[in-house]
Amino acid sequence: MDTITAVRLTSVIFGLTYIALAIGKIPRLRVDRAGIALIGAVIMLAVGLIDLKAAAEAIDFETIALLFGMMVLVAYLQIGGFFQVATDRILQLRLGAFGLLAMTMSVSGVFSAFLVNDVVCVALTPLILDLCRRTKQPMMPHLIGLATASNVGSVATITGNPQNMIIGSLSEISYLRFVGRLAPIAILGLVVNFLIVACVYRRSLSSAGRVEVADDPAEAKPIDRVLLMKGSIVTIGVVALFFLGSPIAVVALVAAAIMMLSTIDPSHVYRRVDWPLLLMFAGLFIIVDVFNTHVVRGWAIEDWTFVTTSPVIAVSGLSVVLSNLVSNVPAVLLFKPIVPATTNPEQAWLALAMSSTFAGNLTVLGSVANLIVVENARRAGFNVSFQEYLKVGIPVTIITTLLGVGWLQWTHY
Repeated sequence: MDTITAVRLTSVIFGLTYIALAIGKIPRLRVDRAGIALIGAVIMLAVGLIDLKAAAEAIDFETIALLFGMMVLVAYLQIGGFFQVATDRILQLRLGAFGLLAMTMSVSGVFSAFLVNDVVCVALTPLILDLCRRTKQPMMPHLIGLATASNVGSVATITGNPQNMIIGSLSEISYLRFVGRLAPIAILGLVVNFLIVACVYRRSLSSAGRVEVADDPAEAKPIDRVLLMKGSIVTIGVVALFFLGSPIAVVALVAAAIMMLSTIDPSHVYRRVDWPLLLMFAGLFIIVDVFNTHVVRGWAIEDWTFVTTSPVIAVSGLSVVLSNLVSNVPAVLLFKPIVPATTNPEQAWLALAMSSTFAGNLTVLGSVANLIVVENARRAGFNVSFQEYLKVGIPVTIITTLLGVGWLQWTHY
């Protein structure tokens, strides 16, 4: 295949795949984003733009292994009752309405920083719904607070969300260095996030008054204290090893293996692993690798003066736009050849992690975490509309992104 044909064919397949990813489906067909990514990768293989060996090499198995290991660990924590215990402890504090909101958002943000925001939202959403029902608190601020705080908190670490995992693998920035640069932004962002949610829903929160547990609480699921203790110890060990600089993918897999040495039926764990997300990652790695090989190499990125000399502003701005067009994970992969060409690649990678994550708060469709919260709420009979979410999403995204850009642009250490 000649060069011009390869460029044209790659561009068409890549463009159609990303349009379908942005829409989230193919008209008249029941195909999700994972299927779309797989179909796009297979077409690349079928027409000869990449061979099977090169496709296998294009997949970043370190990222997939890390995400899988963390999903398994969180699944065992959920089965053991870790998140249920956390919400019960919050109830025992007998906080006011604003205090309860602050606490639930803090729990969401902190857990998301270390345990992947998507799976944290899977575990916490039903518990938050039950907590609001039992305490007669308004659900809307707590649900939107849970979703937005999970995104903001996940900025802090490499294991906070899928796109950070990819960036951690590509950039080779250490876990401790990543935390040192982005954790302050996450903490400040959570404060801003809480203030915005509290301001938008101040009337409903004020009228709710002090938190009181209803007389007819939902029947609590039994706590597996042995599994809870084991999971807590393993989680503490995992976080400690991350900070000590151990290979994070290996640590996550070892943690998953330790947790699987259990009397729990593994089928209960497998059902909680997001297999479609892992499949989507594999497909996207192949698609983007082909696009970089046949198209991006001819762009002379090293001559893009604004991007290469002002990486924080340029990368952040482009990332926010692309993340809301095609979702943050596909957007991040597009920057793979661009960031190394900048004058400060580390700063550019950090800006990409910050902006692509904060961009997920703009709309309900901006991140998987948002969709998890909204869909779980809908199945429980409570609707979070697209317009309602925008009341918080727009100001949170704009303010946190500007704060992040300012922090990375003017702090150097």
